[in-house]
Amino acid sequence: MMTASNDLCKILLSEEALDARVKELAAKITDDYREKLDGKPLLVIGMLKGSFIFMSDLVRHIDLHCEIDFMIASSYGNGTESSGVITIKQDVKDVEGQHVLLVEDIVDSGYTMKCVLEMLKKRNPASLALCSLLDKPSRRQMPVDIDYCGFEIPDEFVVGYGLDYASRYRNLPYIGVLKPEMYS
Repeated sequence: MMTASNDLCKILLSEEALDARVKELAAKITDDYREKLDGKPLLVIGMLKGSFIFMSDLVRHIDLHCEIDFMIASSYGNGTESSGVITIKQDVKDVEGQHVLLVEDIVDSGYTMKCVLEMLKKRNPASLALCSLLDKPSRRQMPVDIDYCGFEIPDEFVVGYGLDYASRYRNLPYIGVLKPEMYS
């Protein structure tokens, strides 16, 4: 019987490691924003589709009033390489004067995040920070500052915990490395 886990070389980040790091990030975000918000909610914007599981777990541990919104932006099709052309498929409400926390699954080439961050900055938020579960600096082509980073990972093709290949594997409760024959 073929299962999603059979398509992996190894598990890179276990459920337990993910859970512990998400709680640490949420505690840091809570501490950093507690005084800054001045009675306003923190606007948490998730980058769909990859961040949905991470963001869901993260916001449940942020002990602040939060508003939730989502964006869809992409520089990938069904392949493994960024096209460098960013498409905004779903935008967010007005962010002017809001404290915005952008939540991403992985910063890889940096093209998508650089574009989205620049676009949001032009809309005059009170503050703008990036929280990414994963950072793959060895593939970075555009500079991106990650304010809250879960894990720095090597240049391997990872799936699970929201990350996909061709819309599959998002449901895995951990992050694993996909066997090369599954995507080549």
